[in-house]
Amino acid sequence: MKQILLAYLFVSLLGIAALSLLSYGHGPGYVYLYWRNWQVQTSLWILAALLVTISFVMHMLWYAVTRYLNREQRKKQRVFSFHHLHPYEQLAVVWLLNASQDQRDFIQQSFAQSGLLKDIIHARLSWGQQDFDEALKSLNQSNPMAFELAELQRIEVYLSQQDGQQALTHLEFLNQHELSPWLFKVKSAYEQRLTKLWGQFALKFPWLYLRSTQYGHLEQNTKTLWLEQLLLAFEQADQEDLKYLQQRYIDLSEEIFKRDYTVKLLWLKLLFKMPEMSAEHEALAVHLLEQQFNQDVFYLWFQQQLLRQNPDYEIINQQISLWEEKYTAVPVLTFAKWHVLQAAGRVEEAQQLLALYPDDVRMSYLRIKSALQGQDELQQQLNQVFESNANFIDTRI
Repeated sequence: MKQILLAYLFVSLLGIAALSLLSYGHGPGYVYLYWRNWQVQTSLWILAALLVTISFVMHMLWYAVTRYLNREQRKKQRVFSFHHLHPYEQLAVVWLLNASQDQRDFIQQSFAQSGLLKDIIHARLSWGQQDFDEALKSLNQSNPMAFELAELQRIEVYLSQQDGQQALTHLEFLNQHELSPWLFKVKSAYEQRLTKLWGQFALKFPWLYLRSTQYGHLEQNTKTLWLEQLLLAFEQADQEDLKYLQQRYIDLSEEIFKRDYTVKLLWLKLLFKMPEMSAEHEALAVHLLEQQFNQDVFYLWFQQQLLRQNPDYEIINQQISLWEEKYTAVPVLTFAKWHVLQAAGRVEEAQQLLALYPDDVRMSYLRIKSALQGQDELQQQLNQVFESNANFIDTRI
C-alpha cells in the first residue's frame, strides 16, 4: 500500500512538472469531449487530475479485492511444508514455539538484509548455543541505532558467563539511559525486559546486587526470592557485604514498613543476624506484631530482648502485657512472660501464670518444671524430653 501511494505521488509530481513546462506561455489548454449525448468541456489540467484519480480508485479496488481473495485462498490452503508458509507466518511459528534454535538458518536468512537487527539476531542465536564469544563479537558490530537491544542481549551473555560485575555495569547504564524515540511504542515491554534482567542478576549475585546505586528494580516475587537468597548465603558474606546490606536497609527503612508482610518478615530475619542493627530490628518487629500476631516474629523479638547485655525485664513485661490485651488466648505470650517474671525475681506472679492454658504443651512443661524445682537431674531429663519434641524449634525460647 505504501509503495502504491509513493508511486502515484511520484508520477503526479512528474506530470505536474511536465504540464507546467508545456503550458508555459500557452495557457492551461482546452479539451472538448463528445460521445453520444454527453459533452465535456474542461482544461487539460482537470482532465489529467480526473484520469489519475480514476486510475488510483481502480487500482485500490483491485488491490483490496486481490488481498481479500488471497486471504480466503490461504484459509483453505493445506500446508504440507514449513517452507510453503508466508515468511511472516514462518516467523510467527518460530515465535509461538520458541523454535529459534531449530530454525537458526531461516531466521538468519530472514534478517540478513536488516542493517538494524542482523548482528543482534546472530548474537541471540549464538547465545542460545552457548557460544558467548561469538555473541559478544556480533554485538560489538551491531548498528548503533539498536543500542538498547544490543545492550539487553549483552547483559544476558554476561549473566550466562557468571560475570556479575560486567552485568551490573551495563544494567546500571541502561537504567539511566534515555530510550531511543523509535522504541517508545514498545517502552513498557522494554522496561519489563530490563526489570526481568535485574531480577536474574539479583538471584545470581544476591550480595553484588546490594552494590547497585539505584533501587526498586525487582518485582514482588523476585524481591522475596532475593531476600531468601541473602538468608541462605548469609554465612558467606564478608564485612563489606554486610556494610552494604545495612546501608540498603537504612536507605529503604521508611519504604520497607509499607512493603508486603513477607518482605518485611525476611528483612527482620536478616536484621536479627546483625547485632549492630538491634534498634532497627526491634522497631520492625514491633511494627509487624502490631499488624498481626506472628509467633516467629515474637520469638525473634523476645530472643533479641534476652540477648541484650542488661535486659530490662520490666519494659519487656509491659510490652508483652500490651500484646496480651490485644491478642487474647495466645499461650506463647504467657509462656514468655513466665520467663521474664522469673528472671526479674517476681516468682509469685510467675507461679500464678501456671494455672492458665491447661492444655498447652508449653505451659504443661512449665508446670512440671516448677514442680521439680530443686531436682536438677529430673529437670535435665525433662528438658531432654521437651527438646526432642518435633515442635521444639517452634517453642524454644
